[in-house]
Amino acid sequence: MAKKDQTMNPGQMEIELKEEEATGTYSNLVMITHSPSEFILDFIAVMPGVPKAKVVKRMILTPDHAKRLANALNDNVARYEKEHGAISSNDKVDMHMYRGPQPEA
Repeated sequence: MAKKDQTMNPGQMEIELKEEEATGTYSNLVMITHSPSEFILDFIAVMPGVPKAKVVKRMILTPDHAKRLANALNDNVARYEKEHGAISSNDKVDMHMYRGPQPEA
């Protein structure tokens, strides 16, 4: 975060990270839906043996921001894999006791 006494260059923005958000929120599933004007990402925490999952965060994005997010994630995954090796992915989702719609991501 930029300090208030620093001179901001054109195109820069000060971003605040609130203390309660700084530790993050755990999610191991995301459900994505969309309408003509927005994408809705429901981040969910699914715990083994627990018959109910909880949406822990909902993010609503415009279509252009959703595409920018997808591109940024692809870029970051590629850089991660270049540094740490391929991320193994299992197309079959293993969610013990999950009874909702199948996630798409």
